[in-house]
Formats: sequence, structure tokens, C-alpha cells
Amino acid sequence: MIQVSESASKKIVEMMKDDGFDISKDYVRVGVKSGGCSGLSYELKFDKQISENDKVFEDNQVRIAVEKKSFLYLVGTTLEYSGGLNGKGFVFNNPNASRTCGCGESFSL
Repeated sequence: MIQVSESASKKIVEMMKDDGFDISKDYVRVGVKSGGCSGLSYELKFDKQISENDKVFEDNQVRIAVEKKSFLYLVGTTLEYSGGLNGKGFVFNNPNASRTCGCGESFSL
């Protein structure tokens, strides 16, 4: 499962509404792709559809879609939102990552 913190949920709801998505029907798609300074990087976007290759979760009012191959890298992850002085943005707290880069946008296992 992938969890969503309270701060991330609030920001996602706000952003989805601003972008014309319906929080009750649409999804936050999270995934992993090759690249970044540590080998793998995170992806996050809004989506209106899911496929048969997706795992779907709901946490804190947010419906999450993850491709099965990305899920293996993300199981147990908590999506958080940081709005502090060190920068704003979503943060993936991934217990599977053995190394992350300084910006927090990529990782390795």
C-alpha cells in the first residue's frame, strides 16, 4: 500500500481542483522510471483512467493508481508534502530506498 499524509492530501485536493480533476473519481498516478542521479526517479501526475496493470489504493481522500511494476519499488511508501523554507514539493518517504540523492527526487535500492 502507498499512504498519503494529511499535508499531501490537502495539497493534492487543491491541485486536482485547480487542474479540473474530480477528487472523488480521478486518480493520483505515482510511479518509478529509470533516471535521476541515483538511478530511479519518482513520477507523480493526475489521471482520469486506470488500466488492468494498475494497483489502486485510497488513503486520506486520495485515490492512488500505481503500475504493478512500479509498485514493487514503492510498497510501503508515504507521500508527503513539504512547504517549508527548504523548498516546496511532494516527498516520497520510501522505506525500500537504500540511497537517495540530495534533491530527494531519485533513489536506488
